[in-house]
Amino acid sequence: MNAEPHNLGPVEYSVAVERYLDAADLNPASGRVYRIALHTWGWLIVDRLPPTGAQRRGAVAPIVPLARLEGSGAAARLRAARDCRAVGVDTRTLNRELSILRGALTWWAERGWLSENHEAQLSAVDVSAIEDMALSNADVNAVFALRASLREQTCWNLLYESAAPIERLLALDIGDLDLVHRATKRHSTQGPNSSLPPLTWRSGTARLLPLLLAGRYSGPVFLTDRRTSVNTPQADRCPVSGRGRLSYRRAAELFQDATKPLDPAGRGWALRQLRLAGRNENQNRNQNGNRSASTTAAVP
Repeated sequence: MNAEPHNLGPVEYSVAVERYLDAADLNPASGRVYRIALHTWGWLIVDRLPPTGAQRRGAVAPIVPLARLEGSGAAARLRAARDCRAVGVDTRTLNRELSILRGALTWWAERGWLSENHEAQLSAVDVSAIEDMALSNADVNAVFALRASLREQTCWNLLYESAAPIERLLALDIGDLDLVHRATKRHSTQGPNSSLPPLTWRSGTARLLPLLLAGRYSGPVFLTDRRTSVNTPQADRCPVSGRGRLSYRRAAELFQDATKPLDPAGRGWALRQLRLAGRNENQNRNQNGNRSASTTAAVP
């Protein structure tokens, strides 16, 4: 990191990010990773979900006063941003992004741009801490009692019952589904799903999927509300309605907005929390099933 004299710091977070990156000894590839990570934190600092996937590249963070990182509420704000990010990415990605933000906070504090360095609030997160973020059974019941669209009800049920990554569910096409056996088909091709084990679901999803897919026989399972651009790849567009494949960003926003009234903090919950709850439920079912089988086998 190149030295820079202390002076009056920038007012905006995004400007501070660029000043930090300009002074850093980073190769172009690392610079892009750092920029994406720091702009991601910018969204979270103002309680907004960041863009995901390819949309993250080139995305400009909202206008964030650097003063958001000052004062008595700064530490709590950073912890909330960390916890929100923790339920959206894997632990390795989270800890890498935390390390990047800690480095920036330290550099800004050394130059007097921040009166206090809150990097200690952003310690690395272990897997057990993330596991504790799963929704409780009561929370799950409250989610499924919400008045939501058929698409959201189906997506949430499938996420909970399959406990699969939301990205995989949103990538599903109608041709991937075996509705009779409540599972995805085994692919004989060399496509991206060929090496993945089939997904399975239970009665909640089985009841909703036929309703969601009525009149459609190909294309993405989960669609946007509006017709998509003509430039959208054919594989990501419904041949009947012209609507596009639902994105992770939009799915996450819909879930967070819908669950804000249920969240005591008022922030709304993340899809990963519902997935973790589903995984816990599946593990309990498997354990109970194994115990029942063992008991049955022991009876003479």
